[in-house]
Amino acid sequence: QVQFVESGGGLVQPGGSLRLSCAASGSIFRLYEMGWYRQAPGKQRELVARITSDGSINYADSVKGRFTISRDNAKKTVLLQMNSLKPEDTAAYYCNAWVSAYGTVAPISYWGQGTQVTVSS
Repeated sequence: QVQFVESGGGLVQPGGSLRLSCAASGSIFRLYEMGWYRQAPGKQRELVARITSDGSINYADSVKGRFTISRDNAKKTVLLQMNSLKPEDTAAYYCNAWVSAYGTVAPISYWGQGTQVTVSS
């Protein structure tokens, strides 16, 4: 069994900061690409940022220069530091990772349960 637990969401004023954390647990042999996605009401889920196992990073244009993704392979965590938050950043944020679990052949995509981020004055 593989699980991802997210934390760090909440309500923040425009211009504020939040830090999201996602911790993996279970029978994990290897973590590959990890990332954060978000989904606002009435919209499709979209990529926010992703980081490969060797540290290559991609950001959505809308968050470049404001968000920073990082990972700690030893702790099996991925973090998202969000600065200069805007009302349009309001969404449910989901952690995603490709995982090879013990006893499986190919990597499988896993999702966290989601954490709400609301940016409002």
